[in-house]
Amino acid sequence: MKIYLIRHGETEWNKDRRLQGQSDVPLNAYGRELAEETAKALEREGTIFDRAFASPLSRALETARILTAGRDIPLETDRRLMEMNFGAYEGSAFDPPKKDPAHPLHDFLCRPEAYVPAAGAESFEQVMTRARSFLEEKILPLERSCKAVLVAAHGAFNRCLLGTIQDMPLEEFWKVGMPNCAVSILSLDAGKFAILEESRIYYDKPVNVRP
Repeated sequence: MKIYLIRHGETEWNKDRRLQGQSDVPLNAYGRELAEETAKALEREGTIFDRAFASPLSRALETARILTAGRDIPLETDRRLMEMNFGAYEGSAFDPPKKDPAHPLHDFLCRPEAYVPAAGAESFEQVMTRARSFLEEKILPLERSCKAVLVAAHGAFNRCLLGTIQDMPLEEFWKVGMPNCAVSILSLDAGKFAILEESRIYYDKPVNVRP
């Protein structure tokens, strides 16, 4: 079985380089265009999804709906697929914290292995725990009945999910480039996950690769 793990299309906050987290920021027009291009490319490759899952946040859910449009595919939302929660810092610009070691988001962006979330925010470990839970409870049982499954989620979450599969150290977290609508292709064989391809895009110029 193959799992197509996609990051949502572009939003205005992506374009403005702002931290979205669990704030419900919708796709912009270009984000919808990227999702439509990706859907057409996957269709040309003969990819037919048997099931689809999405974060309930509108930018991921609309991306999934575009990729499954015109097909009778069950699409289920799951809160475990939501983006990492950044608490009061959602909406903050990315660039200032990178230059300020005293900023609470500096470690998140520059030294993820040292990141300590502020009150109300999530740690990398918490996000990885819910990613593992989703894979075990929702994806593993489909191995014998499905050939291709779509999972539409978010940049930091998708990196956490990939990290749980390949046991990636947090020091390497941002080494994985993940543009909007990047598709990572996983396999599931005899209960074991493997990464076949990371962050493939189906349009010309990657956008919003890293914060």
